[in-house]
Amino acid sequence: MAKRRMRKRKPVRLKVVRRILDSLNENLGIEDDFSDVFLEIAEFGELNLLLGDRVPLVMTIDRPDDLGDVGAVIFPTLRGLLRWNLEVKWCAVDRGAIPFLMNGADCMAAGVQMVDPNIERGDLIWIRDEEHGKPIAMGWALLDAEEMNAAIKGKALRTIHWIGDDLWEVES
Repeated sequence: MAKRRMRKRKPVRLKVVRRILDSLNENLGIEDDFSDVFLEIAEFGELNLLLGDRVPLVMTIDRPDDLGDVGAVIFPTLRGLLRWNLEVKWCAVDRGAIPFLMNGADCMAAGVQMVDPNIERGDLIWIRDEEHGKPIAMGWALLDAEEMNAAIKGKALRTIHWIGDDLWEVES
């Protein structure tokens, strides 16, 4: 697989990306004024990125057709999650699942230990380490929170971004 690169990168003013920032605040409770941050937008494969001080912080991605409502989803990248300490839209996995997730594998239900109770099928959620609570990957929820807690086999999430992938390693 060819390595993805950032394309069409250009600086933007805060008022241009206000809709993105308002969506983050409304849907995820992220509050950040970005007044002292150099903002850029760029394309990265199928993702549209918002960069702050040359670091990809927010991505806009289209929800897959098979997961319900089709449309764009605005969500922090893993680096954005590290900046904001998000406490919604997460699931925690045990130590055994981490090596597989770090290689881009989908998250299996057996590895999921805890889930944010507000997750619904088709949500973009982040996966954290059960012990430390740090983000390690993110993906599309294939089950709602109740089903994810009860399931003991099968896939729970379709992974799209993880520590060590092209987006994580992007050179700014």
